[in-house]
Amino acid sequence: MIVVHHLESSRSQRILWFLEELGVPYRVQRYARDKTTMLAPPELKKIHPLGKSPVLVDGDLALAESGAIIEYLQEVYDVQGHFKPSDFHARQEYRYWLHYAEGSLMPLLVMKLVFSRLGHPPIPWLIRPVAGAIGKGVQKEYLDKQIATHRVYLEQHLNHNLWFAGDRFSAADIQMSFPLEAMAARGGLEGCPNLQGYLQRIHVRPAYQQALQQGGPLKILG
Repeated sequence: MIVVHHLESSRSQRILWFLEELGVPYRVQRYARDKTTMLAPPELKKIHPLGKSPVLVDGDLALAESGAIIEYLQEVYDVQGHFKPSDFHARQEYRYWLHYAEGSLMPLLVMKLVFSRLGHPPIPWLIRPVAGAIGKGVQKEYLDKQIATHRVYLEQHLNHNLWFAGDRFSAADIQMSFPLEAMAARGGLEGCPNLQGYLQRIHVRPAYQQALQQGGPLKILG
């Protein structure tokens, strides 16, 4: 049986969701974050050298990276192609969004989280005011502007598409879900009805709800 090594409130929630959509049996090995640092526990390094989640174990295969896992699950378990477009142009959109999610959008959102916490522990108290000011400056002058550009781009894309790879739900939507959840938590989606509607559509999917029951609530740091 497939085992998903799942860190609470993390990217690995997407893997549980996809497995629920596929109807593939699996087992969840859950890990809690460190209450002080909010980082993954050292036990995950026994599963993968980087100590990150998700890690999927299927037989003698141990696979990390959300995009790689999603592609593997689609290729092996989605034999009828329900979660990958059959049309050539839609497949290119599908491929693009699978890579865009973590290659272009998520790094900016991670940097925003890091810089927003520079004025807080574990930063030494003596330099917190300076560190906090630097963090706010980087966010205002660079990160917020970059994220705004992506937000407009995504909102406009959904003007013409119900889902990211067209009018049919696909695994690309599962991959895109986490950065959009993070964007909502770290900058808001005010004035973006298409993106808000997209999140509402995924939240009511039965498989999404079942994945939350398996993995626990998704509480993304703001």
